[in-house]
Amino acid sequence: MPPTISWSDLAGLRVAVWGLGVEGRANLRKLDALGLPVVARVDDRPADEGVLATAEGGLEALAGCDVVVKSPGISRYREDLQALEAGGVPVVGGLGLWLAGADRDRVVCITGTKGKSTTTAIAGHLVAGLGQRALMGGNFGIAPWDPDAPQDVDWWVIETSSYQATDVAVGPAVVAVTSLSQDHLDWHRGPEGYFRDKLSLCRAPGVRAVVAEDGAALRARSADLGPAVRWISADGDVSWTAGLGLLGDHNVRNALVARAALVELGVPGADDDARIAEAAEGFAGLGSRLRKIGSVSGVDFVDDSLSTNVLPTLAAVDAFRGRRVALLVGGHDRGIDYAPLAAGLAGRDGLAVFCMPDSGPRIAAALWDGAPDLDVRECAGLPEATRAGFEWADGDGVVLLSPAAPSFGQYRDYADRSADFVATVEQLASS
Repeated sequence: MPPTISWSDLAGLRVAVWGLGVEGRANLRKLDALGLPVVARVDDRPADEGVLATAEGGLEALAGCDVVVKSPGISRYREDLQALEAGGVPVVGGLGLWLAGADRDRVVCITGTKGKSTTTAIAGHLVAGLGQRALMGGNFGIAPWDPDAPQDVDWWVIETSSYQATDVAVGPAVVAVTSLSQDHLDWHRGPEGYFRDKLSLCRAPGVRAVVAEDGAALRARSADLGPAVRWISADGDVSWTAGLGLLGDHNVRNALVARAALVELGVPGADDDARIAEAAEGFAGLGSRLRKIGSVSGVDFVDDSLSTNVLPTLAAVDAFRGRRVALLVGGHDRGIDYAPLAAGLAGRDGLAVFCMPDSGPRIAAALWDGAPDLDVRECAGLPEATRAGFEWADGDGVVLLSPAAPSFGQYRDYADRSADFVATVEQLASS
């Protein structure tokens, strides 16, 4: 666990920033706003002048500092990071620094293998609908410590990745957990490391956990959820969620988790059924999360590019029960087990699966082994898979991009992958 250090504690120290992605640049802006010079800027793949490569003098520069502020993508299990800490250099993250100095009674962190972005967006929408001000940040949107982030807010709703959770020493008032399945195994060095790190926020002193009844996975890890747990199921009245306009039972559960977290946090009106139903109206949803992008000759095209592991992909397919579905899967291969995908899709009628690089061949092999009755095809890439799915749909059903894998490698990010999907659909519509 990293030490308990806040941003203000960095005054007078020799500080380095390691990793210069979106959060790394927010870290630089924060240090500049505090008037603290940055002794070294280091990245594994430098894109700017004045940035040292980690393997080409950067690690030595980090070792000469009093503290290193790292980006979430740099794994705490890396040998070079562990060597820094063994040499007496604390390695901390922006979220941990912020929480150490924040009014944590007004903070909820939302995590989970799937659903955390949607749940964060729902929670922020509900807070606004209840007449309160919220900052939605962290892994979703702007970092709360970024000088560009608004500070005149009543509540902080912070999406927290498993990467960021390992940087946190002091927890928020409430942690919401939406789901649990294998993900990011390369970063966490296997499934047990991922499960432990993903749920680590719940074990911080004083945290109250709001946890979805999401199959057996979270119940099996109940010992990792801390002493104060409120379980959330879809039983009872869910009529207030209709105003959100979301597809799928899993999103109803996400909405229930969002509301319960706000009630636990003490947001005024969150426990009032009439007010929460009114607050739910007008939710715009998220791009690349079960969003219909168009129809061509009777076939609907749905972008779910944010689904980067098995659970959200199965949930996405479930959202279209009773319809023919051409499912597009595959992307960066993180080594996760795709047997659960095969088990979840086995026996489904009206389903064809189109497998794309890089993980496509491995997904196809898992489906052929675990769901031999499925129509499974390998494709050269996303445009080819989209066209093949459209031809298979033959004037009816859904072409669903829900990859069960991240976009790294072939695309800059999930939005770039979505843009390629949209462009292909536009070409089909014009042909």
